Amino acid sequence: MGKYSIGAIIWAYRSTIIMIATPLLLSPIPIYFNVAEPLYWREANCAYILAIMAVYWVTEVIPLAATALFPIVFMPIFSVNTSARICSQYLKDTNMLFFGGLMVAVAIEKWNLHRRIALGVLMLVGTTSRWLMLGFMLPTWFLSMWISNTATTAMMVPIVQAVLLQLKETTTKNIEGYDNPALENDPENVDSTITEANGKPTDASGDDLEGNGAGQEEDPVYTRLSKGMYLCIAYSATIGGLSTLAGTIPNLVMKGQVDILFEKYNDDTHTKLTFGTWMVFALPTSAICLVIAWLWLQLLFLTNFGCCKTKSRAQDYTQRADEKEKQTRVKSAMRKEWKKMGRLTLAELLLVIMLVILAALWLSRSPGQVDGWGSLFKAKYVSDATPAILISLLLFMLPSEGLWCFSNNKDERKPGPSPALLDWKTVEKNFPWGVVILLGGGFALADSAKESGLSDLVGKAFESFRGINPVVLAIIIGAVVAGATEVTSNTATATLLIPIIGELAIAIGVHPLYLILPTTLATSFAFMLPVATPPNAIVFAYGALRVVDMVLAGIGMNIICLGVVALALNTWGTAWFQLDVLPAFMQNATIISTTTILPNSTVALPLNCTCPP
Repeated sequence: MGKYSIGAIIWAYRSTIIMIATPLLLSPIPIYFNVAEPLYWREANCAYILAIMAVYWVTEVIPLAATALFPIVFMPIFSVNTSARICSQYLKDTNMLFFGGLMVAVAIEKWNLHRRIALGVLMLVGTTSRWLMLGFMLPTWFLSMWISNTATTAMMVPIVQAVLLQLKETTTKNIEGYDNPALENDPENVDSTITEANGKPTDASGDDLEGNGAGQEEDPVYTRLSKGMYLCIAYSATIGGLSTLAGTIPNLVMKGQVDILFEKYNDDTHTKLTFGTWMVFALPTSAICLVIAWLWLQLLFLTNFGCCKTKSRAQDYTQRADEKEKQTRVKSAMRKEWKKMGRLTLAELLLVIMLVILAALWLSRSPGQVDGWGSLFKAKYVSDATPAILISLLLFMLPSEGLWCFSNNKDERKPGPSPALLDWKTVEKNFPWGVVILLGGGFALADSAKESGLSDLVGKAFESFRGINPVVLAIIIGAVVAGATEVTSNTATATLLIPIIGELAIAIGVHPLYLILPTTLATSFAFMLPVATPPNAIVFAYGALRVVDMVLAGIGMNIICLGVVALALNTWGTAWFQLDVLPAFMQNATIISTTTILPNSTVALPLNCTCPP
């Protein structure tokens, strides 16, 4: 023990210390209010459990999903909420939307459809640096709308690594003045570095290609190019997840919390927030962020900051040494990998059809301005979870191969049914079950806060913010949340903050979505640190990236994306969601307050909100 200082020992046991100390340090909250202020004992008990969960979520002393189970045990024990009501929150409609969407994503990954889409896009774009970067970003962005950001990044990074190696080898050969006809002409060597996403890329000899390589002096232009290419994957995966409700977990958290908030006041206007209406708002926002991110990364990593008349060495890396050979090698690598995947299979074709049908059903159920197919049924009887589960069920029924009875004589299969597109073993192995529990824990926490009256107390406490300009407040909240999510889980951040932000909006007389929407999007703006998101961690492990590189690029990305969200919120977001008109329950509350509390005063509603006469 003498070898270690007290500080080192404390740091080694920090998780245990936080785990034990947190409930003890926060225990005065329920003790005081149960003894001295019994009127608020339920609110205090709920706040106590919420505070413990918040600390555990932020510090991750136990798994996030394990913390999410706290309400099942402690809310009934502390007489905050009933066990039956708490447990029902863990499989709400939003959870089933996530469940169905993720099963489709698992099927896509099983049949490598995402890889075919990515390679197809790369073969369509040019092979110069800027177009290669866009070619990497577009499929990553699109795929992240439907499958997890982590899976998309893990699939794309080995492809980036292989393309970069072709550029590096060609440049090294020309600069050092050697010629290797075998390497140049052997197509097997061209794609030898494209590996599966679950392993580190290696060259033909099996040497690890991670990092710059020991004993070699790295070309600074190649290093800058590598940094830009790796970061573009992480950024486009994060940005793509913003576009759909199923694209990233904070979006689903927001949907569930908004439902709980509006149901609390018996207001049905929350049904306007559907998969389709969200996509109308978020898809243009995401697309603008993607284009600006592409330009920003070019500015940082593909241009020279010297005299503007001097041609940039990094602006178009493939034009150095031997442009034609570089482009040939890159194209050969892509073509070889494409050929290796073979022809489009029946399984891939059916998956494309199912994905298109699912997207169409989501978008057309309740488009917003016109009635969708959801109006054919009784109100509230169908939701976005309905088509998600329908398509998931079809995946367990549709064949992955042609029927044996229609096969030709060359088919050596035995008579029998074809394997389905999806099987339950694959779902069990690849489905992120912990996220379902984490979502449910957030909903259970929000419902308990509503039932105990804690959310009402929070709303009253926020009334002092009524004089703040809502536009400024939305920007401040977005910046604070974006900073917080760099060091905390974005799902935990969304779960904790969105209910509070909703009560804040109601307290100051602003449409709840006006503050909830930027809060939700900002929880995904974790661009600065490797630990902020799994995509960041993946590219940091693969590329020649330093923390300072990610911080400098990430600061710009945070500012850019927050600016785009502010623009979207106050233009098409306000028009689409009618954020300048208060929900019915807030209009009624405003009328009551002006007639009973301030009979001789008028209330100025922010954002030109209107009240009925």
